[in-house]
Amino acid sequence: MDTKPLAPILRNAASCSLALLMALANSSVALAQAEGQSKHSFSIGEKELLLDGKTFQIRCGELHFARVPKEYWRHRLQLCKAMGLNAVCAYLFWNLHEFEKGKYHWEGQADAAEFCKLAQEEGLWVILRPGPYACAEWDGGGLPWWLLKKPDMALRSRDPDFMTASRAWLAEVGRVLGPMQVSKGGPILMAQVENEYGFYGKDAEYMGMMRQSMIDAGFDIPLFACNPTGNLHNGKRDDLFNVVNFGSDPQTGFKKLREVQPTGPLMCGEFYPGWFDTWGAPHHLGNTDRYLADLEYMLKEGASFSIYMAHGGTSFGMWAGADRPFKPDTSSYDYDAPVSEAGWIGEKFDRTRNLMSRYLLPGETIPDPPAPIPAQEIAGFALTETAAVFQNLPQPVKDSAPRHMEAYDQGHGCAVYRVTLPAGPAATLHIEQLHDFGWVYLDGKEVGIMDRRSRRFQVRLPERKAPAQLDILVETMGHVNFGTEIHDRKGIHGKVTLQEGSKQTDITGEWSVYPLKLDEALLASLKWKSDAAGSPGPKFWRGSFNAGKKADTFLDLRNWGKGVVWVNGHCLARYWNIGPTQTAYLPGAWLKEGANEVVILDLLGPAKPVLAGLAKPILDELHPDLDFARKGTKKGELVLKGRDPDLSASFAAGAEVQEVKFKKPLTGSQFVLETLNAHDGKPYAAIAELDLLDPAGNSISHASWTIAYVDSEEMVGEDGSASNAINGQTADFWHSEWKSAQPNFPHTLVIDLGKTTEIAGMRYTPRSGNNPGRIKDYRVYVGDKLVTETK
Repeated sequence: MDTKPLAPILRNAASCSLALLMALANSSVALAQAEGQSKHSFSIGEKELLLDGKTFQIRCGELHFARVPKEYWRHRLQLCKAMGLNAVCAYLFWNLHEFEKGKYHWEGQADAAEFCKLAQEEGLWVILRPGPYACAEWDGGGLPWWLLKKPDMALRSRDPDFMTASRAWLAEVGRVLGPMQVSKGGPILMAQVENEYGFYGKDAEYMGMMRQSMIDAGFDIPLFACNPTGNLHNGKRDDLFNVVNFGSDPQTGFKKLREVQPTGPLMCGEFYPGWFDTWGAPHHLGNTDRYLADLEYMLKEGASFSIYMAHGGTSFGMWAGADRPFKPDTSSYDYDAPVSEAGWIGEKFDRTRNLMSRYLLPGETIPDPPAPIPAQEIAGFALTETAAVFQNLPQPVKDSAPRHMEAYDQGHGCAVYRVTLPAGPAATLHIEQLHDFGWVYLDGKEVGIMDRRSRRFQVRLPERKAPAQLDILVETMGHVNFGTEIHDRKGIHGKVTLQEGSKQTDITGEWSVYPLKLDEALLASLKWKSDAAGSPGPKFWRGSFNAGKKADTFLDLRNWGKGVVWVNGHCLARYWNIGPTQTAYLPGAWLKEGANEVVILDLLGPAKPVLAGLAKPILDELHPDLDFARKGTKKGELVLKGRDPDLSASFAAGAEVQEVKFKKPLTGSQFVLETLNAHDGKPYAAIAELDLLDPAGNSISHASWTIAYVDSEEMVGEDGSASNAINGQTADFWHSEWKSAQPNFPHTLVIDLGKTTEIAGMRYTPRSGNNPGRIKDYRVYVGDKLVTETK
């Protein structure tokens, strides 16, 4: 049906009650029924969700079809049903479906319609989350890399180019999935508009344009917006059903939701039973007892929810994203979910299922879980063929100065930037920024590594008695998927210079840029040799193994350094020996009878070029000693003696987000928060998120931030690393030590902002729930060189 006549009414409905607005949305469903297009009706009432006019509580679980082998979709959906769920979320990652502009892909692993069809066959409803922005620890939050080709692109805004591309995407979603709405006999009950926009911006008109784009695409089902507890007011609209996201403390979450939406049913859009992992940090495990207690609270209250994640799966290939400022995510997305990465179930699943069984709707039953997919061990085997990266470069792009990789039509992989340097004395190579890791070679010899995590963008070069070839091999990890840092262009940014004493010279001339897209075309072009000990430098390695059966396994990568692995043409994962993940999940459905080919790109070189398959994954083994350019917090000395604080104040008790405005803006390149005590009298400090505000009251970008100093961070009992305080995720946190030691206050956190910045205030998000670490009294210092590094 045509809903366009309703658009002017809904656009100007800011003063209408929720009930009236939902009645308007419901009328479209009712009209569709009248046309004989629907077997069911779904509506949002004054107090409850209604399916066919009867009270309906959504018990949903997040299950990303892109993170599960298509061959296993039905198995995972059956597990969700057996857990007691009655719905699953279908997240669409725009860049998966339109990796190249204008070329849509809905086949195979991207067949969203087939996933929804299977869900319906298994008795599950579907909540559609089409973006355009998704987050989800997915590359760029699902936004296509090609949007970043425009130099001044403003993502998630009313930028005309962004809106044009987004409208085209949503129209394509409507074409493919519109027929699967409940109003047309399909399983899709509701559809989300954008995702957690309140954390990113405040533009309600932008959200209205996105909402209208969904209507124009043919969506006549109820539309909703989700936001974290502390961001519900930002960009809020009365013509969207609002739901709240949280990891614990549903009482507070729903209280905050009621402040923006006084009537209507309560719903948690994302409820976290665990958390995701980033390279170099401990593996995350959720608190199962607390998770179940909070889940039961929602079940008792009749609130709807979606467990994020019910089954995490794997960010296969190069799809894993990066937390902000830059903490790349592991390919394993196990999430400590009730259903593990490989579809296994255990205590958390059983206890969830038992809890759900006590709160079923009339007439509901829970089926038994399906049989597990078997796993196997594969005996060790050697990879004996190699293809050296520098001997397998594609045709270069010529440029007068290096640019970011998106400018060269590249969205994933690696690139080599090459230029000839004149003869000269020892010097320091400087790059304004390099995203993400750079190995620097002079005449084929490695001379240093650049590392975005610590903003290490300089390398010392030896004397050159003759002109020398400079190669910079850049490896990209995922585009940042959260915050304003999603404007994450890869490769070299800005000037490349040589510093010789006091003389600084721009490196100009003819640069050659070799795109290593790590796609099928590149792999097919490799020239293989059997001399594994041959050419120095990074290499591709190839070997094969025979699988006893088509059962799952986990490739043991502990002998390898850092890179990417493929099996039978499937790009499985990134790997990195620092952990915590030490294996790559290999679905048995992707194995062949007889020989199975393995290709590995290793940028560091393996200790032994040997692989094996394990029957169980290794998700929690850290090796910080193997980190080639350690990310960890800089160890230095605070230089505050004799300096008066710029602010001495106290935070209020409780879990509320608190904004502090300074009497006048403070200027400096380092920000110090010195915490003096906690409200509960215990010796712990914790921060879920710390934002700094500019004079206009907007959050200052974290893109150039690093942790310059922290006196104490818990890294044994949990991931309480200081960087969690500035990553934009309020469900994790910085926490001072508690497992092996409990040092007392003061606890001090210092942020290096990367440049001189004007700061007019800060936003402090306490740790959620009734947990230790809520800060009471504190001091703030802003300036330069407040921390000196220890040599």
